[in-house]
Amino acid sequence: MTKPAATIIWTKIDEAPALATYALLPIIQAYTKDYGISVETRDISLAGRIIATFPDKLTEDQKIADYLAQLGDLVKTPEANIIKLPNISASIPQLHAVIKELQEKGYGLPAYPEEAKTDEEKKIQERYAKVLGSAVNPVLREGNSDRRAAAAVKKFAQKNPHKMMQPWPEVSRCRVAHMEGGDFYETEKSVTMEKADTVKIAFVGADGNSKVLKENLALLEGEVLDSSIMNVAALRKFYEETAKEAKEKDALLSLHLKATMMKVSDPIMFGHCVSVYFKAALEKHAAALKEIGANPNYGLGDILDKLGKLPADKKAEIEADINACYEKQPALAMVDSRKNITNLHVPNDIIVDASMPNVVRDGGKMWNLRDELQDTIAMVPDRCYATMYREIIEDCKRNGQFDPATMGSVSNVGLMAQKAEEYGSHDKTFEAPAKGAIRIVNSAGETLLEQKVEKGDIFRACQAKDIPIKDWIKLAVSRAKASGEPAIFWLDEKRGHDAEIIKKIKKYLPEFDTTGLDIRIMPPVEAMNFSLERIRKGLNTISVTGNVLRDYLTDLFPILELGTSARMLSIVPLIAGGGLFETGAGGSAPKHVQQFLKEGHLRWDSLGEYCALMPSLELVARNYDNPQAAILAETLDKAIGIYLENQKLPSRKVNEIDNRGSSFYLGLYWAQALAAQDKDADMKARFTKVAKELEENEAKIDGELLASQGQPVDIGGYFFPDPEKTTKAMRPSATLNAIVDGIA
Repeated sequence: MTKPAATIIWTKIDEAPALATYALLPIIQAYTKDYGISVETRDISLAGRIIATFPDKLTEDQKIADYLAQLGDLVKTPEANIIKLPNISASIPQLHAVIKELQEKGYGLPAYPEEAKTDEEKKIQERYAKVLGSAVNPVLREGNSDRRAAAAVKKFAQKNPHKMMQPWPEVSRCRVAHMEGGDFYETEKSVTMEKADTVKIAFVGADGNSKVLKENLALLEGEVLDSSIMNVAALRKFYEETAKEAKEKDALLSLHLKATMMKVSDPIMFGHCVSVYFKAALEKHAAALKEIGANPNYGLGDILDKLGKLPADKKAEIEADINACYEKQPALAMVDSRKNITNLHVPNDIIVDASMPNVVRDGGKMWNLRDELQDTIAMVPDRCYATMYREIIEDCKRNGQFDPATMGSVSNVGLMAQKAEEYGSHDKTFEAPAKGAIRIVNSAGETLLEQKVEKGDIFRACQAKDIPIKDWIKLAVSRAKASGEPAIFWLDEKRGHDAEIIKKIKKYLPEFDTTGLDIRIMPPVEAMNFSLERIRKGLNTISVTGNVLRDYLTDLFPILELGTSARMLSIVPLIAGGGLFETGAGGSAPKHVQQFLKEGHLRWDSLGEYCALMPSLELVARNYDNPQAAILAETLDKAIGIYLENQKLPSRKVNEIDNRGSSFYLGLYWAQALAAQDKDADMKARFTKVAKELEENEAKIDGELLASQGQPVDIGGYFFPDPEKTTKAMRPSATLNAIVDGIA
């Protein structure tokens, strides 16, 4: 009887990890073939998603299936086994860039209308909205998250601590600035649905007129529903006062939001900061800027780009007035000082979960215009999450920098299934059109939640379903039991949503065996301090959090411990029984691609991919009774350990080992481990030959890989590269290719 074949889906995505796939995937496919495993790709890249959204505008050979929707169906089945690499969570500027590249390649896509006026433009805008921000993760995450450093990775990091940590000065002007009122934290209201219902969100003006903002929102019994607002008057006052403080203290001013995942609310908050900082210039020229469609929500870069639509003298006048703002305002943290790209240039340049760990790592500093590190006042407006960043900064000011050689770990169990919490709020986020109230009303006409609003306030509604919440609690217990470490639920009873979640924990936790386990509920400030005290003693702690804190903490601690969050093991046991294996939290690394295009060196570290493949193979072994898959997983584990021990990670410098060399060595060590095992004679014989060929040609392969570096690379596109050109660039060793492709 033929053994049923298991399919592992390897997602085709964006930027650096997409390039790395061209080098790594052929090795994986060659090693797993003939063992009841098919490793296939599905294109869910930003470009691919755009193409799939507009089949009516394209020729037959240009069309791409809606693979994201297909995978969305697959994750609800026991057969799902998906390795999901980091993708772009697109901002408007990125969307424009992709559309432009595809149009230049002959794709008949419509331009994105920033201000849709006609019905046709509104329809186009709605279609593009489906690919903006966190479009991928909510579709695939039909399970909760288990993120931690693999044992071999943590052991290596302690034995070979990264060199990026900067000392904290005895006196630091760094602090995390946050609002004291009028934010989402203060205004959040929450309710648990007693029965399933369909509700609507409506604005009711002070004049009594009403407007439905969203209708037919289906809610399940036991679902937690939240609403909150950001008062923009309080937000702008906060920006003004913090800018004044930074100027007086001669500290850099920096803003830390997430305008990618929070694709509606955070760009608006970003835009308010831009308009406050450059207030003198933008108000003076408001009419001209409105005429050319310049939008602060897209950053200063968008404004400067659109000045080209004006006569030269008017453009020069506005540029001079913008430059004059820099003299009166505090210095801004820089993204690229060589190009004068500041913290306020593009909303997706500074992402809080990646930027704040770097502030900690760099001793409370960010880069200034002189390309020097300088103390920064980091603005994280909303107290839902700002306070935990505040606590780690204050801890470092008291106790100094962390030591990667000795520090413990903070792993995470995250509630993220089925669009949980804020990351599922995009279709329920609105700017208040006037003074009045925004209400969530049930089918009986009763108001469930109400928020008083002023014109321009940001309203947000979120959901968290009951089954995922219970599954999350169960996963926390399982991890505490498996590790023997304390599991801390980071929940604040003073916050509306958290209070409802605490009720769920008290209801469901007794259903699980918690004998001998240390499971606690703490507000984020206390949980952070508890975890930091343990970290400094070399002890490990499990953080059990909601979706956003999951994201933030699984960047924060790994960046400090490991140097990068891309090395995290990220397992999503799907509720239906399958598995989603995310390859770390490291983003899609645009700077890595820029370096590769410039000098042929890709420094992307695929360790996250290597680690994700291991549990994916273990799932095949379990679900398909496949002993060869189990052997592949066991030997891959050994190979990763040897890879780390021999330090074959990519260098940051050209003409040294890069991603392609790393994948070669992973393949070599994997073949050696397969040759050394005695559980399967046929596998042993096959890979003894492969290992011998790779060992004998190691120097030659190394030379061919290094010889490909040092000059610009043409891959035929940035967001949508040409497959043939990219294959040639990422597989430059004819010797290695012949061995891998010749495995029989």
